[in-house]
Amino acid sequence: MPSKRYKKALELVVTSKLYQLKSAVEILARFPKAKFNETIELAFRLGVDPKQSDQMVRGTVPLPHGSGKTVRVLVFAKPGNAADSAKTAGAEYVGYDDLIKKCTEGWSDFDVAISTPEAMIEVRKLGKVLGPRGLMPNPKTGTVTEDTAKAVREVKAGRVEFKIDKAGNIHVPVGKANFSDLHIVENVRSVIEAVAKSRPSTVKGAFIISCTLSSTMSPPVRLDVREFLAA
Repeated sequence: MPSKRYKKALELVVTSKLYQLKSAVEILARFPKAKFNETIELAFRLGVDPKQSDQMVRGTVPLPHGSGKTVRVLVFAKPGNAADSAKTAGAEYVGYDDLIKKCTEGWSDFDVAISTPEAMIEVRKLGKVLGPRGLMPNPKTGTVTEDTAKAVREVKAGRVEFKIDKAGNIHVPVGKANFSDLHIVENVRSVIEAVAKSRPSTVKGAFIISCTLSSTMSPPVRLDVREFLAA
């Protein structure tokens, strides 16, 4: 059964209507608040076939105003410049054999994993452990790199990753409920533009079928994304 808060929120939105981004964010701000700082999230339904390797949609995008989330970063690197740079940049965990062993044993108390190309020779073996949790370093998302300091700084500053799931959907956090409307609008705009640009060349017909904006405990507000597709 929907909560009273959810029902009150539903009264403020026309579920069949497509809203301009600014209007959608204003409606979201009027929804009854939860007792915690909710996460604001974008959800896409894409016209792709996730089973086809040439229709995979994946990438990263820096949020102009960050995600509002404290990101715990792990860096796989052998002792040396890359490891030292990662520590200086603020990575919570930096190591090689010790961290690989901990992860093999099931530990995953971090949000993003970064690796040097050299370390990937062994880190690659963690695919079955880190892969299902979305924590595996990947060159396509900038998390396999020699420049560990830059990667750590970007992740901590609010770079988010997007990737389609098995049903062809994407969910991306774009801020917190205590963000200003303007900051949410600008973060959302950045993500929609990045997803629109990631359209595979093999996709026929509509790419972004639907896009909604919601907070952790709210109903979704449907967005009109035609302006982004035209651009």
